[in-house]
Amino acid sequence: MKKITDFRLIEKKEWAKSTFLLLQCNEPLEEIKAGQFVQVRVDDAQHTYLRRPISIHDVDYQNRTITLLVQRVGEGTNKMSDIEIGDTLNIIYPLGNGFTIPVGTRQATSVQERQATSVLMVGGGIGIAPLYYLGKMLKEKGIEPQFLLGGRSKSDLIMLEEFESVGKVYITTNDGSLGEPGFVTQHSIWKEKQFDMIYTCGPKPMMMAVTKIAREKNIDCEVSLENLMACGLGACLCCVENTIEGNVCVCKEGPVMNINKLLW
Repeated sequence: MKKITDFRLIEKKEWAKSTFLLLQCNEPLEEIKAGQFVQVRVDDAQHTYLRRPISIHDVDYQNRTITLLVQRVGEGTNKMSDIEIGDTLNIIYPLGNGFTIPVGTRQATSVQERQATSVLMVGGGIGIAPLYYLGKMLKEKGIEPQFLLGGRSKSDLIMLEEFESVGKVYITTNDGSLGEPGFVTQHSIWKEKQFDMIYTCGPKPMMMAVTKIAREKNIDCEVSLENLMACGLGACLCCVENTIEGNVCVCKEGPVMNINKLLW
């Protein structure tokens, strides 16, 4: 069930281009799937009239908290990132659909679940955000998460220790300042390992390149699209994506989609 409620900021971390926000709700959280997002109201921003869509990075039901990673790209996200401890953000959540969680080492309970033993999550830039919570969900299923994270340089890769606490982390940087040099699609892991499932989120060219590899290797793959969104509810038609089923609203039918539905 979607809710509109206030979350209070209880922890904040800053990097050059990104901000970590740990937000607490006064009431029990609604069920949130890995891959879903929130729409955040931006107060006191002169030219920001619409809520901003932000991926959910992590969820803690016991402490009633969600974590958002916000990239500073404009007035709205800058204003959002400037809030102080104790301030509140008004949020609509949970929105969109989530990633399909494979069965792993446990028995399937529905036809939607897929069996998988080797899973790779590929993230670029702020696209790493939804993959952390997904990794935790996979680990609960008995699947050891593997992350392939890329950035332009070492400074673009954040929260690596947190990802390493969940699963194995592989890294590429365009300038070779950390991990293997080049793009995520050029990492040696593609030649060294076989995967049953791939998840990816990040810049569209990166996701298209990962999609190409998945198709060539006949690996099931889901992508989290980052089309421009306004309402977050499928009413404004701002985030339409052309698929084999026609035009669909990414905020409602996505943001997670199987590559078999995409016309890439």
